[in-house]
Amino acid sequence: MPKIEIYTWQSCPFCIRAKALLEKKGAIYEEYRIDGDQQARIAMAKRAEGRTSVPQIFINDEGIGGCDDLHALEESKQLDVLLEIV
Repeated sequence: MPKIEIYTWQSCPFCIRAKALLEKKGAIYEEYRIDGDQQARIAMAKRAEGRTSVPQIFINDEGIGGCDDLHALEESKQLDVLLEIV
């Protein structure tokens, strides 16, 4: 089972959409809510090669980007491979 981490803001529609896709896939993930926490956002951006938007999603410590990137992986059938659903 892959290690999945997602940095979110509680009311962010893109975060909610990304989590919904992961849940639909049956993926178990660790969520880091960084609402208003500037230090956490800085730490996230460091991991995410400077990206400061949320969500930021990591699978096995590899940054895959945000919500649109996650859905693009789903459309290209690569998300199942990363989530080991093959």
